[in-house]
Formats: sequence, C-alpha cells, structure tokens
Amino acid sequence: MHANYLDTLDWGILIAYFLILIGIGIWASLKRKKGSSLFLAERSLKWHHIGFSMWGTNVGPSMLIASASAGFTTGIVSGNYAWYAFVFICLLAFVFAPRYLGARITTLPEFMGRRFGQSTRNILAWYTIVTILISWLALTLFAGGILIRQVFDIPMWQSALILLVISAFFTMAGGLKAVAYTNVFQMLLLIFVSATLTIAGLYKVGGVSALAEAVPADYWNLFRPNDDPAFPWLPIILGYPIMGVWFWCTDQSMVQPVLAAKNLKEGQMGANFTGWLKILDVPLYILPGIICLALYPGLKNPDEAYMTMVTNLFPVGMVGLVLAVLTAALISTVGSALNALSTVFTMDIYVKKFRPLANQKEIIRTGHVVTVAGALISVIITIAIDSIKGLNLFNVFQSVLGFIAPPMAAVFLFGIFWKRTTTRAANAALTVGTAFSMGVGILYLWVFPAEEYTAWPHFMMLSFYLFVVISAGMILVSLLDKHRQECTLNMKKVMEKPAKSVLIGWALLIIVMTGLYIFFNGY
Repeated sequence: MHANYLDTLDWGILIAYFLILIGIGIWASLKRKKGSSLFLAERSLKWHHIGFSMWGTNVGPSMLIASASAGFTTGIVSGNYAWYAFVFICLLAFVFAPRYLGARITTLPEFMGRRFGQSTRNILAWYTIVTILISWLALTLFAGGILIRQVFDIPMWQSALILLVISAFFTMAGGLKAVAYTNVFQMLLLIFVSATLTIAGLYKVGGVSALAEAVPADYWNLFRPNDDPAFPWLPIILGYPIMGVWFWCTDQSMVQPVLAAKNLKEGQMGANFTGWLKILDVPLYILPGIICLALYPGLKNPDEAYMTMVTNLFPVGMVGLVLAVLTAALISTVGSALNALSTVFTMDIYVKKFRPLANQKEIIRTGHVVTVAGALISVIITIAIDSIKGLNLFNVFQSVLGFIAPPMAAVFLFGIFWKRTTTRAANAALTVGTAFSMGVGILYLWVFPAEEYTAWPHFMMLSFYLFVVISAGMILVSLLDKHRQECTLNMKKVMEKPAKSVLIGWALLIIVMTGLYIFFNGY
C-alpha cells in the first residue's frame, strides 16, 4: 500500500484531522494554569480521562498490527494479553493506588525511594528511563515507522522523526492535560473505526456463524493444550502475571494517569473503566485478523492483515481516516511516554540530585529539554532496531518485555507486602537481578535462539522462573542483611473504604470476565 492509494479526499481528511488535534493541544495548554506542573495535570483527572488515557497508552499501532496478525495466525488465544489484565488492573486499584495516592508522589521511583531510601530511587529512576526509551518510545516509533513507510514510501528515520515532532509538541505545550484530552478524542475515533471494520468484515463473510465455519474450531479457545508451541495455557497463567504486575502496577507510563487522579475514588473508577475497555481489544483488534483469514486465506504476511482489511473493505475517505487514527494512536502512546520520561528525569534526577531548590520555571524548562533529548535518542534506537532484522521483531519484543519485567515486579511486590525486605535486597534485585534477567534474555534471543535450541522453556515460563529466582535472592539477602534498617516510608495509604460504586463496578467486571473465559473454551 503506497501513497497512490490515497485519494484527494483521504488527504483532506488526514490534514483536517491533524488540524483539529493541534487545536485541542493548544486549547489544553491555554487552560493549564501558568507555571503549574506539566506532569500531573494539577491532580485533576476524572475517571473517564484516566480510563481512556491508560487504554490509549496501551493501544499503540504496534498493538493493532500485531493483534490482527495474531488473530490471523492463531485466533483469539492472544486475547489473554488483553483479558487476563483485569486481575492486575484490580490489583492496581485496591493495593497500589491507595498507597501511591496516600504518599502523594509524582513518580514511582520516588515512592520506592521512600520505602527503601535514596539509593533505590536513583537506580529505579535510571531503570525507568531506559525501559521508557526502549519499550515505549523506540518500539512504538518502529511500529509506526513501518506503517508510515508502507503508506508514504519514505525511510524509517524520516517517518520516526515526523511522528516525534508532533508528539513532542503536545507534551511540551500542554503536559499531561493535553495528552489526556487528546487521548479521549482519539480513543473514541479509534473505537469507531475498528468497530466499523469488524462489522464490514462480518457482513462480507456472511455473519458470525459463517465466520465460525470458515476458520479452525480451536480459533475460539482462550486456553490451548500445554504442548501448543505458541500459546500453551500454563506459561500464560504463571508467566503473564509477572508482566502484568510490572506493566499495570509499576510502569510510570501506565500508572501516571492514576497518580494524577482527583482522589482515590476517581482513580479506582478509572482503573475499573480501563478493565472494561480492555474487553474491546478482542472484537476490535484480534477479530479483524480472524475475519481476514476467512476472506483472504492466501495472505502471505500476517502482519499486513489489518491494512489488507482496510484497503479492501473501506471506501475512499475512510482510508484517510484510518491512517489518521493509527498515526494518532501512535502519537498518544509516544506523547504519554515522553511525558513519563521527562517527569522521571526532572523530578527524580535533576531536582533531587542537582537542583533541589529549582523553581517551577526551571523545572518546566528542564522537562522540555529532556523531552527533546529523549525524542532524539529514541529515533537512534528505532533506526538500530530497524537495521537488525525487519518485522519479525514483534515477537522478539513480546519476549523482551518478559525479560524486563521480573526485577521490577519483585521489588514492588516485596516492597509493599513484606516489611522485612531490606534496601540491599531491593538494590541487588534491580542491579544484579536485571543483569541476570537481561543476560538470559540475550541468550534466549540471540546467542542460542529458541527456534534452534528446543531445550528452552516458553518465554512466559522463563519470565516466571526468573521472577522466582530473583524473589528467592531478595528473601535470602533480606534475612542475612546485618544492617537492616526499618522501612523509612510510613507506607500510609488512603484508608477510606472503597466507595460502593467502585465495589459494584469491580464486582460486575469480575462476573463478566469469568463468563467470557467460560464461554470461550472447549471448542
């Protein structure tokens, strides 16, 4: 698909869309109180902003392309990444959010710094910066670059740069508030476009029952036998929680909207709303891939499933809208990541170590500099990723996250649940544990690649084993540590009982999710 697929009408819609978006960005930045913090939107976010923001950060174009591709090759089993998440979003709402909001922190390294002291905060701040650069910025730009390269036929570095310039504009102009406002608008449009695609596809196949007959029966199972090479059930049940805790409860880019909640109730309702939105991932992003298999079974490259559906089923004008929405989803992910990056660097490193007395103006200026620097570094990483081995890196990256997650998940869980965890144990997990985890990852991906060496367990299982080893290490170090200083953070949490509406919302979500898991098994 190249630029000649785009009609004059498509171009018109693409340009109009970006003008509206820039308008929203300017409006949000004018509404921001002069000199107020860029980072936490003056702690004013309500539940719908939080839900759309978390979901918007989570749904990048990489996810659209990868989900449709997974639907095309294996059916709805990859929906576990979306549906199993509700357990960990629930953990965020009831275990982590009350403590985060009670401590009134801006960043998660700051929270762990209060629990374990300054040394942990420093390590965690750099750790967070590196993960944002690799897993959020470079990866998203890489996916977006592929998309833009497919359409406009320009090299990777140019497409990454264009996306960055627009994202950086939002982050610098309006901070988190602009990102949150534009997210709501973009997510509604994304839901509309993807739903239209699914409905148009179902209509063309001849309805739900015709689709069910056109694809293999096991395409409708969420759990597959344990000898399934791609998605065995045990590694999903044991391994996903490690990624789930890291991603939904301790990752700055994901948790930032909750930190900016008006109060605990809005934060818990916002998390609940994210859980409901995650249900849509399967019908909106995975189902088009399954429909694509029914309609175009001869498709050579599964990664093209989404765009194949778009170009074949949508009229002129709609193609422009889809491209606008995909680019926008990209910008919302990059915008959230840049904002998280500048928050952590400015508050945890610059203010804490170099300029404790910095005024608001200096802090905002530093935030802007970091945004630009982070943007440039991520373009370099993106070009490096692109030069390795093209597209099949998507699978590689699912597993990369599996190797980043164990140390972080262990430190946060022990920091909150086990009073006797010591600073030395936390720092050892973040340094030695990370080196060990990443070392195993490098062996798994490059040195003795899993495709050739069948002795490797499934990467989700590997993630679980790494977590167990790091946890055992933390327990050992804590028990042997002679200089055991007591927990410095009074881990006071917002002690209010969850509001009735919050409990009802979560109870309903748990019932619905259990029902879905029962329904989509045994085919």
